[in-house]
Amino acid sequence: MGSGIVLRTWILGIKSLLLHPLRSLLTVLGIFIGVASVVWLLAIGEGISKKAQEQIEGLGADNIIVRSIKPPNEATVGIRGPVPYGLTRADYDRLVETIPTIERALPVREIRRQFKYGDHLVDGRLVGCTPDYAQVTQLSVYSGHFISEPELKSKAPVCVLSHEVARRLFPYEDPLGRTINVEEQKYLVVGVLEPKNPTAGIGGSLAAQDFADDVYIPITTLWALIGDSVFTRRSGSFEGEIVELSQLTLRVKELDRVLETADLVKATLAAHHRQQDTGVVVPLELLEQARTTRLMFILFMGLIAAISLLVGGIGIMNIMLATVTERTREIGIRRALGAKRSDITRQFLVETIVLSVVGGATGVLGGLICRPAVALLRWTLERTAPGAVENLPEVIRTVEPIIVGWSIPLAFGISVGVGVVFGLYPAMRAAAMDPIEALRHE
Repeated sequence: MGSGIVLRTWILGIKSLLLHPLRSLLTVLGIFIGVASVVWLLAIGEGISKKAQEQIEGLGADNIIVRSIKPPNEATVGIRGPVPYGLTRADYDRLVETIPTIERALPVREIRRQFKYGDHLVDGRLVGCTPDYAQVTQLSVYSGHFISEPELKSKAPVCVLSHEVARRLFPYEDPLGRTINVEEQKYLVVGVLEPKNPTAGIGGSLAAQDFADDVYIPITTLWALIGDSVFTRRSGSFEGEIVELSQLTLRVKELDRVLETADLVKATLAAHHRQQDTGVVVPLELLEQARTTRLMFILFMGLIAAISLLVGGIGIMNIMLATVTERTREIGIRRALGAKRSDITRQFLVETIVLSVVGGATGVLGGLICRPAVALLRWTLERTAPGAVENLPEVIRTVEPIIVGWSIPLAFGISVGVGVVFGLYPAMRAAAMDPIEALRHE
């Protein structure tokens, strides 16, 4: 078959489609929506998945996080006064001394407190920690310095302010070198941190953390000046708790020993905590789960988008069947003039392929504008309905779609395949017509 015949077949097919522009446009629209939805859904799914994985990776894949968990009220029935619970300094020593794969352990104690400077008051979280805490939680210093080893060893009454606390306590002054009041104690400000976004809750025992209202002091200072018993006035009554450590972050020497070490940590804690007042979170396990969930999410999103392509393919078949019926007399004339069945089949296949290729190409272009389109939608909503945007989960408010590279050729290839598959039956039906009966058709 010569190239001239092939070219004429394509030209004839395109001209036939242009005779009914609105019909052809609507058919292309079905393929466009299917292809664009494949790219969009996979891009949004990838963006959400990456956000979740970044949250987990921020905890450190070679870390094990142990948190104190307040037991339910029924577990303390009959006990008068504050009930001690959670991690203890003995747990810290026991884990470090008995598990050789632990390279480093970071103790943390958190207490709700009110911070005061002059007439300015801020309710926030007082965090007793070690110098390594800034590195583990990825805190960056804006001015001054974070807690140092000499300050930790000397139990110095110094503090480091989060950016938001510094802004609210010192709206017109430089905080460095000033002294703030934390109830009855005074602390010298030695550092201010860069702003840090809050983290989402991860795992059943690791709650979301908002670093905006934090003040950091050496944990040895907290133990010396405040102690383990904490009393808080709520609604005219006092509530108390006795907690030695809020959290332990354990860093494992080798990544492939993390899960084994986590089992040892759980067994060690279970032997000394009968009321289940501790929780162990292993970011490596969560990371693997997130990756598995990502694959399932992509599969689910792809399945939804594939349904759109299927609907577009059915639209092509429907239009081409109607076209075959309308052009019955034309088919009869072509057959009478010597056209073979293969020529008729080829002509109708060319038309379906043109529709699917145009729809696929425009769908890919529509998919590539996913990121700016989402940004524009977010910008519009923030200005027209700010309250509704604030109530959305943070992952939805901050998600950035990420185009999955393989989704573009996949969606385009499927669109062309759908066009061929769904256009084959109408083409074969047209070719199978009896020329004489076709000529009689009105």
